[in-house]
Amino acid sequence: MASFIERSTSSSKLIATAIVSGAVVAATILGYQRLQREDSINQLKGSIPSPIDEGEALRRLNSFGGASKADKEDLRNELLARRAQRGDYDDELILEQLARNRVFLTPEGLDKLRNAFVVIVGCGGVGSHCTAALARSGVSKIRLIDFDQVTLSSLNRHAVATLADVGSPKVHCLQRRLLAITPWVHFDLRQEKFWDQAADTLLAPWDESGQKPDYIVDAIDNIETKVALLKYCHDHKLPVISSMGAGCKSDPTRIMVSDIGTSTDDGLSRSTRRRLKLLGITKGIPTVYSTEKTGEGKAELLPLPEDEFQKGQVGDLGVLPDFRVRILPVLGTMPAVFGYTVANHIILSVTGYPQDYLPAKGREKMYEGLLAAIQGGEEKVLRHMTGGDPSITLGLKVPITTADTAFLVEEIFKGRSVITGLTTRLTLVRWRRPASSILVRIGEGSDEQKSSNVKLSDLACMTKEEAIRHDKEVLRGEKQPEEVYDSATIEKVEALLTDTAKYEKYRPS
Repeated sequence: MASFIERSTSSSKLIATAIVSGAVVAATILGYQRLQREDSINQLKGSIPSPIDEGEALRRLNSFGGASKADKEDLRNELLARRAQRGDYDDELILEQLARNRVFLTPEGLDKLRNAFVVIVGCGGVGSHCTAALARSGVSKIRLIDFDQVTLSSLNRHAVATLADVGSPKVHCLQRRLLAITPWVHFDLRQEKFWDQAADTLLAPWDESGQKPDYIVDAIDNIETKVALLKYCHDHKLPVISSMGAGCKSDPTRIMVSDIGTSTDDGLSRSTRRRLKLLGITKGIPTVYSTEKTGEGKAELLPLPEDEFQKGQVGDLGVLPDFRVRILPVLGTMPAVFGYTVANHIILSVTGYPQDYLPAKGREKMYEGLLAAIQGGEEKVLRHMTGGDPSITLGLKVPITTADTAFLVEEIFKGRSVITGLTTRLTLVRWRRPASSILVRIGEGSDEQKSSNVKLSDLACMTKEEAIRHDKEVLRGEKQPEEVYDSATIEKVEALLTDTAKYEKYRPS
């Protein structure tokens, strides 16, 4: 019995010794790996020369974009970035910094992201947060386009700007701060306003490699420039995502990602969508927008003081033509949510990660049907005005497109009959009987071209039943609309047609 106890005690000691030895070996290995990583980092940092003197630091940092007096840390970050961008940086350190993204996106997905080239147009609240998220996530080639500078009032929503950056260009501020976080990222800075005539240069491939942008971010808050950018990207088949208005918004749960054709309840989105539809673009551009509605007690665009109007044209008060001059209330958190949502979409798209956004409304067939209804209506009016001659309408064309019908029904009439507010069986018809011939003839004989002179501002949206009555009593009858409808309806229709006429000037000629 004593012998058995001795053998058991001896076995227990051997097992305990083995466990302790294994733990010591594991700790030694892990400690050695940690020391190796620390040694790599220390060697890299230690190899960076210290600033020669304050004057040299200021000279070199001025080209780097700083607005305030340079410090040693800024210069060290710049020098580290230069080394990293030359490839003199341990890739294992980069992969460790991006480890969580690598696990989420897979190594193949992260490789795609690291090789991506993204252009951000507009580096304010939305654009700065988007840029920061993309750089931190691994995008290694980023072009920043913005003419503006950091101001005190922008610090409530800018991703990385500090008091020391006030007065410096926004593009330089982003580069300066982000290189301290991701020194391997290559930045291409364009301190200028985006405009259509410079689009070929601003959206050009990445230097001599010829790599086209994998994605373009529209973070512009000016309608003219915004539409120009989106139109260029659409025409040149460049992937683009557009951020709509974060101003006056407070509910992050209502921020959506959807196609431009379905974005609603947002002023900037509505204006952009209207202008794009007049240019023939009804879908195909992902958009970040908010469905939040205004209400009592909520922030609104502040009115311009009356004394400013006394100084002359309001548009002359802006920093640049067509840019807003009124103060837009912005809750600092909301541009960040918009910016990260844009960055998230780009990351998923570039890496091929599954997306499950709401589908766009399939209303193309309805728009085609509306166009056919306009064609048929114009033929009826023309035959009536010419005594019923059917040959007069042969080959007749109308200067209207499906994009025009989409604009009228969705943006002007909000998908409702202007007479009763019904939403089914809609059509478009002339509101008033033409005072003179609607026929436009060019050429003669077999080369003759016949078209109608109908304009968007001539058309009203009704149900088909209402349109039949309207055609009988007004277009081919003897009555004026004022004899058929009440004064409230007349006033509403005329206001909508006036609104249409304002937008009609943006249609391509």
